[in-house]
Amino acid sequence: MNIQPSPLSGVILITPTVLRDERGYFFEAYSKKRYEELCGPVEFVQDNVSESKRNTIRGLHYQVGEFAQGKLCKVLSGRVIDVAVDIRFGSPTFGQHVAVELSDENSAQLWIPPGFAHGFSVLSESAVFHYKCTNYYSKAHERAIRFDDPALGIRWNVDKPLVSPKDLAAPVFAEIGKDFIFA
Repeated sequence: MNIQPSPLSGVILITPTVLRDERGYFFEAYSKKRYEELCGPVEFVQDNVSESKRNTIRGLHYQVGEFAQGKLCKVLSGRVIDVAVDIRFGSPTFGQHVAVELSDENSAQLWIPPGFAHGFSVLSESAVFHYKCTNYYSKAHERAIRFDDPALGIRWNVDKPLVSPKDLAAPVFAEIGKDFIFA
């Protein structure tokens, strides 16, 4: 397993060791003991899967309060740019982001702890995106940031983005609340 800490404290790129032979491949996608050694105590309570077409952008999403979520993200098929934005007020990296390619070929995972907004763009014809969450979805606690806010400078690497009306109506970064305080 290859572990790459990102410039954003707590966000980690995890690439498992993949065993390949003439039959196909095998890798350990999750081990509670190993991931708690890397990420600290985590308990996943919900798994989500989405299928999206090329040029789709989903995000930037997060939840606040008692429903804040950590996410362990992986692509089951296809290729995406996965993005985490630091929304922890007082953090030295507040407003900065990390963007990594996740694909079915590299088998990489991105751990995004609470205090970060999350989104991804689809680079392949389609992609199946899977993420484990440390908290349940709560509509009352969900928030979003406009994906194309120039203040964030995220390069999504897609032409003619396909974005939901809800994500198009999201506020810009400067308008988010102080829901997360860096400790």
